[in-house]
Amino acid sequence: MQMSARKILLLSAYDAVSHQQWRKGLVAAFPEHEWRVLTLPPRHFSWRIRGNSLTWAISEDEIFKQSFDLIIATSMTDLSALKGMRPSLAAVPTLLYFHENQFAYPESGMEHHSIEPKITSIYAAVSADRIAFNSDYNCRTFLGGVSSLLKKMPDHVPSGIDTLLMQKSSTLPVPLNDSLFQAGGWKKGEPFTLLWNHRWEYDKAPERFFSALCILKKRGVSFKVNVVGQRFRRTPDIFDQMKDKLSDHIGTWGYVDNRAEYTALMQQSHVVVSTALHDFQGLAVLEATAAGAVPCVPDRLAYREYIPEQFRFESSPDCAEAESKALASRLVQLAGLYQTGKLPLAPDVSFLSWKTMRQHYSKLISGIPTG
Repeated sequence: MQMSARKILLLSAYDAVSHQQWRKGLVAAFPEHEWRVLTLPPRHFSWRIRGNSLTWAISEDEIFKQSFDLIIATSMTDLSALKGMRPSLAAVPTLLYFHENQFAYPESGMEHHSIEPKITSIYAAVSADRIAFNSDYNCRTFLGGVSSLLKKMPDHVPSGIDTLLMQKSSTLPVPLNDSLFQAGGWKKGEPFTLLWNHRWEYDKAPERFFSALCILKKRGVSFKVNVVGQRFRRTPDIFDQMKDKLSDHIGTWGYVDNRAEYTALMQQSHVVVSTALHDFQGLAVLEATAAGAVPCVPDRLAYREYIPEQFRFESSPDCAEAESKALASRLVQLAGLYQTGKLPLAPDVSFLSWKTMRQHYSKLISGIPTG
């Protein structure tokens, strides 16, 4: 579908890796539009999520003096405050995109118990003309969280907020780069290779993955593991501990910044594993699946929407030991299938490619009337 050219302001207030991929893919997919892009780095979360409107409103004066036909913003954007500080934006139609929501994060024990990020996201959603989520799971947990939180407020809570938000919401996954859908690079005879390509943070439950690998090692299973993904200043201790303990099995260890090298690594891995307690779409798993790796994920979160049942193992979110054992059992099975040449092909996720998803994005964007 070809839509009329528009001047679009694209705002990514907490520009994490997946957010970068999404916005760059969006701009590349629709070159007919005139884009102005503003981003802020993904650090200092509490300040970033509350201060992005102030940062942009004051420092990007020349941008906001321009007129726009549409604003597309990530849900981290403090949209209501930005529109208040820059009145010229108030009437511009807005699409708010949720990569995640603040209501469904597992607690680490180190978080600040502030409702401000949640309230800010509610204000942004109310301020937007359309809302899109990267999964139904994301949508459900956000709308359920909004309803639950507002019920706890003492008085003067407007009725029907959750219904209002539901009526302008839709699901639109982050598309996968078309370049991923190429023949995998692994060959028979290579070591059985596992891939763990998630952020090195507690919500991805790395200790469950490593516990499963220790079980494999104890059972004498031959395997190699690539532990990659984005690393931050604070990293769970388990990574340093396991780097020594699994040294004989490590292929690549650490973040792979070069995209071509990372794609090749995904194509060369036989199985991509997740033990995440928090994943709103599972982009890392889906990318590796597109590249040919067989997914092995827990039966929960957004995985139920995008990964067929046969590639999901029993979920035990409240019992790490049980889940590690379930994962180890599945990996032993997959290793055996690989050794006998019967490892299944990765499921087809081409329905998530930009080639396919572009029409859905085009329909959503063109359906938002200009101001």
